[in-house]
Amino acid sequence: MPAGSLTVVGTGIAFGVQLTPQARMAIERADDVFYLLAEPAAEVWFRKLSPSAHSLRPHYAVGRERAETYVRMVEEILGAVREGRNVCAVFYGHPGVFASPSHEAVRRARAEGFSAVMLPAVSAEDCLFADLGVDPGESGCQSYEATDFLLRRRTFDPAAPLVLWQVAFIGVTGAPVEPSPHAFGVLVDHLLEFYEDSHRVIVYEASPYPVGAASIREFTLGEVRAAELGAMSTLYVPPAAVTPVDAGLRARLDAANVEPVPERL
Repeated sequence: MPAGSLTVVGTGIAFGVQLTPQARMAIERADDVFYLLAEPAAEVWFRKLSPSAHSLRPHYAVGRERAETYVRMVEEILGAVREGRNVCAVFYGHPGVFASPSHEAVRRARAEGFSAVMLPAVSAEDCLFADLGVDPGESGCQSYEATDFLLRRRTFDPAAPLVLWQVAFIGVTGAPVEPSPHAFGVLVDHLLEFYEDSHRVIVYEASPYPVGAASIREFTLGEVRAAELGAMSTLYVPPAAVTPVDAGLRARLDAANVEPVPERL
């Protein structure tokens, strides 16, 4: 195996308090550190933690496609690995959730024979589960990037929780500049094919600060198109109904198990 390695870590959502000891150790032991964070305050905190770290943000440019931006980020990270350096790449939240460059860097580093690992971290979805009291073990959870959800007309179950990410920038392929309320309206119209306009939904934003509450704004689906959206806004759609138990499958499970399946699941 050639010299050089890559460790990809996440800061968590609330900067300064959700960085794991394992991730901190990777940052401290690295020869080179690259980072991409969402909040200016988080960058100030991180530069104190790792003064010589290199920001990946300059790769964003107006008019540059997002895919090209990510290619440039990956190349900068891998360039240091190829020089035999032990590299740590740091991303906001969980490094593998809505962070394409992190996965691509790990894949390519491994393909070139280098040691490459990704460490888990607190994601925005983890914060959503805690702040909204959602347990995916109760009735599942469906999670989609909003543009993908629309363009591919993803099949989903209105009887299970639905989480839609990046709703402020639907259809945006370059560097996000301003939220697009008209595109968000297209998403709302699509959801109205499956839910009543009186169905309650939540526009959610996890707090990036060590102290501070999440933003939780409740609307009816008919009202939410007028909601002000930010870069971190996520749309949470609670279940519209309870899916009945399949009697035939219950009978088969009862026959297969020592104890019968409880009446209430």
